[in-house]
Amino acid sequence: MNFDEKPDARTYVWEKLQETGAARFPFPPTGRIPNFAGAKEAALRLLEHPLFQEAKVVKINPDSPQRPLREEALRQGKVVIVPTPRLRAGFLRFDPARIAEEDYRDASMMSRWEPFAETIPLDDFPIVDLIVTGCVAVTRRGKRAGKGHGYSDLEYAILQELGQPPVPVITTVHDDQIVEDFPVEDHDIHLSVVATPTEIWQIEGLKNDGPSKIFWELLTDEDLEKMPVLKQLKEL
Repeated sequence: MNFDEKPDARTYVWEKLQETGAARFPFPPTGRIPNFAGAKEAALRLLEHPLFQEAKVVKINPDSPQRPLREEALRQGKVVIVPTPRLRAGFLRFDPARIAEEDYRDASMMSRWEPFAETIPLDDFPIVDLIVTGCVAVTRRGKRAGKGHGYSDLEYAILQELGQPPVPVITTVHDDQIVEDFPVEDHDIHLSVVATPTEIWQIEGLKNDGPSKIFWELLTDEDLEKMPVLKQLKEL
């Protein structure tokens, strides 16, 4: 399916996941990064990819389908950075050296991770080697559509504003989330690797994986108030 607008691609995927029965809790999938049947299998495929194997610090989105990746990353000894929902409280660090092994699963779950999370000051942000993002729709050429709020793009741009080098962006999705095409914008991140429950592929030929800066003109004063991390960054 080709789509002229990203919202149409999102709607198609959300409806298809419900129609095929591939959607998993939380329900409904509409309006969120959808959880899906086979999320762990997709995670295991991604865990074996060299980009993931070589990374020491990984930023992983907080959504349900990537929970297995957060847990397994901790088991592999990787420091996991998680943006808080809507960036209301900035970014959290989960250091496996400071978490008991039997607590890795709880540390990977939003409802239980508070005792294990450390808030990261902007002036002490670790260098991130790899980013795992959540997606609603993807293409085989590395385009992605999120929920439509732009948080993943903004999180990437924050790292760039902090002087960090560009890094690959990867994801796990259900096969039903793959579409042929939809338009993207200059500030959109791109995918380097996509894993599903049945396959994994690497996208070739991308010059960069995301925006090189924050497009401040697209943000309002209300955005800065709701996301204090942006206000802090602008004042640095």
